[in-house]
Amino acid sequence: MSTPSQYWNEPAETMSVDERAALQWAGLRRTIDHVWSNSPFYRRHLEAAGVAPGDIRSLEDLRRLPFLTKDHFRAEYPLGMLCVPREHLREMHMSSGSTGTPVVMAYTDADIDQWAECMARCYRMAGLRPGDTIQITPTFGLFNGGFGFYHGARKAGLFAIPASSGNTVRQVMLMRDFAVRGLMGVVSYAARIIEELDAKGLALPDLGIGIFGAESFSDAMRRRVEQRLNLRAFDIYGMTETGGVATTGMDCGARQGLHVWDDHYLTEVVDPVTGAPVPDGTLGEVVFTSLTREAMPVLRYRTSDLTRVVGRGRCACGRTTLRLDRIQGRCDDMLIVKGVNFFPKQVEQALMEIPGVLPEYQIVITETDGVCDIRVNVEAEEGVTGFVVEKHLKERLGFSPKGDVFKPGTLPRSEGKARRVFRRTA
Repeated sequence: MSTPSQYWNEPAETMSVDERAALQWAGLRRTIDHVWSNSPFYRRHLEAAGVAPGDIRSLEDLRRLPFLTKDHFRAEYPLGMLCVPREHLREMHMSSGSTGTPVVMAYTDADIDQWAECMARCYRMAGLRPGDTIQITPTFGLFNGGFGFYHGARKAGLFAIPASSGNTVRQVMLMRDFAVRGLMGVVSYAARIIEELDAKGLALPDLGIGIFGAESFSDAMRRRVEQRLNLRAFDIYGMTETGGVATTGMDCGARQGLHVWDDHYLTEVVDPVTGAPVPDGTLGEVVFTSLTREAMPVLRYRTSDLTRVVGRGRCACGRTTLRLDRIQGRCDDMLIVKGVNFFPKQVEQALMEIPGVLPEYQIVITETDGVCDIRVNVEAEEGVTGFVVEKHLKERLGFSPKGDVFKPGTLPRSEGKARRVFRRTA
């Protein structure tokens, strides 16, 4: 029996520069014609910017197209951005809507297959092979995570355990009883599983692979999860607006950036304020244009995610796709306290460097008359003091936040995506 390739789709994952440019140009032309002909929303959107399909004559003309934002999705809720007849739809997912009207993404059969293709590439890149057992811990519902992992598992020929979220005791039982090789979910839930193991003095056999998305996590958190769960952790990228988890890529074993699936998405990194392109290596906001989506394609969607281009050549893993740095934070997540700018991910990184500090923490921002104060509450083992935490945070962040050290298991928990930042008004 032949050994499966390290690639799921080698031609697409190892394209030359010329092959990629030709494929992306064809995809861009097809997508622009598709939305112009089939979406009243997109026709209004482009006409308002003074752009028609004939004005886009090369990939360089992409910048002539207007940006798309989350506000457009919300204004057109539920299906105002649809580009196919409604009877062609087979599935939908949406964001939580915790900060406003939900963002909806609808799928045709072809869109689901495209999603599964992207996910299958990620599985293969992580080292999973046909017949391997994976455990899917995100919720199966309106959130896209559970179904995205599942669609990809079916395409990749994996044995999927659709455990969904919660019931951590049962999750651990399933991992042991079914010799799970791959754990799928959010990294904060992996930390919750570690707590359950530690509380009962249990150890798991080597899982081997963990694929985590939906929330940004630090290198220190990644190392902690890897060591305790005996796995290699991969950072997967995707969002509702681009079609779900994995649609925009994942990092490989070489850890040289997030591989973007260039045959399905055009990627830009722009200045978050001006919208102008920034040079490779410069931090900016990532913008995606879908090239193969049918129901609800995106043209120049501003993600609010901050990253940089770290590579355009061949990676050590052999892939030639564009590589982005792991997401550093979001434009609207940057905190400014006492004149210091920082992101929650930097707080996590600093906390995880302190021996005895556990993965559960809160960043509490209190605003009084326009002035922000910050508290960092964290769980830690006996012997870790508030002074130790405050001193290390000052060394890493440049100021001393207030805060308290809590006993293990006392801060509020979430079975899904963790909430780390809390804003209050005094």
